[in-house]
Amino acid sequence: MRVAIMQPYFLPYIGYFQLIASADLFIVYDNIKYTKKGWINRNRMVQNGKDVLFSLPLKRDSDFLSVCDREIASDFDSKKLLRQFAGAYRDAPYIEQTLPLIEDIVKHADMNLFQFVHNSIVKICRHLEIQTVIKKSSEVPIDHELKSQEKVLALCNKVGATTYINSAGGIELYSESAFHAQNIDLRFIRSKSFQYSQFGSEFIPWLSIVDVLMFNPREHIRQAIHENYDLFSPSNGSLEFEQLIDTKLPMAEGKYEQQRN
Repeated sequence: MRVAIMQPYFLPYIGYFQLIASADLFIVYDNIKYTKKGWINRNRMVQNGKDVLFSLPLKRDSDFLSVCDREIASDFDSKKLLRQFAGAYRDAPYIEQTLPLIEDIVKHADMNLFQFVHNSIVKICRHLEIQTVIKKSSEVPIDHELKSQEKVLALCNKVGATTYINSAGGIELYSESAFHAQNIDLRFIRSKSFQYSQFGSEFIPWLSIVDVLMFNPREHIRQAIHENYDLFSPSNGSLEFEQLIDTKLPMAEGKYEQQRN
C-alpha cells in the first residue's frame, strides 16, 4: 500500500497530480490550520506572456481556523474567475475541452473552502483518469493533535501503508529510520521538466494544471503524470532514482509547495 499525504491546493501544478497518481491512497488534510502563505486557495496561470495569480477570496475569519472551517467569501464571483481563464486562454489549442471542466469546478455550490478545493481535486483526477483512492485526513481515526512526522506516521500505520511518498521538497522533514522502524519505506517524488508551447512566449514552468490542460492533449498529460518524475530514497545519496511502475495504469498495458518555494 503506497500512501501520499498533502494539503489541499486549488488547481495545483502537475506535480501535485503526479504525487496522487504515484500512490494507491492519497490522504488530503482537511483538519490542519489554514495558512495565507500557501497555495490552498490560489495559484498561477499565464496571461500576456507573464505568470499571474488567481485566487478564491475568503470570508474574514480567525487565522487559527482549520481549512475545513474556512468559507469562501459571499461576494465570490465564479463567472468573473471563469472569464479570467477564458480571456487568458482564448487562443489556447485545448480551451474547448478544458473550459467546461473549469466552469464545473468554479461553479461548485458548496462555499466551504475545503469542500470546494477537494471537489476540484477529485474532478481533475477524474478528468485525467487518475484512479488513486482519495480520503480526508479527518476520516482516519488517529490522534489528530499529533504534528508533522508523528502525524504522518500515525496516518500511515492506521491505513496499512508499506510505502510513504512525499514531495522532494520535504526531504529534510522526515527521518528514514523512523519510517523503517514502523516497517514503512520512505520515498520522495521529484517532477521532471514538462515543457510545451505557451503562445510562443518564453516557457513559464510549474503553473496551475489549468495551463497544462489548455495547451496539451489529455493523453500527453496522463503520460507525463504517470511517467515524468523520479522516485527516490533519501538514503540514496547519489540520487540514482528508481522509476515507479504501476500496473494498474493504462500505459502499463501497452516542492508541491515546498518544491516551488
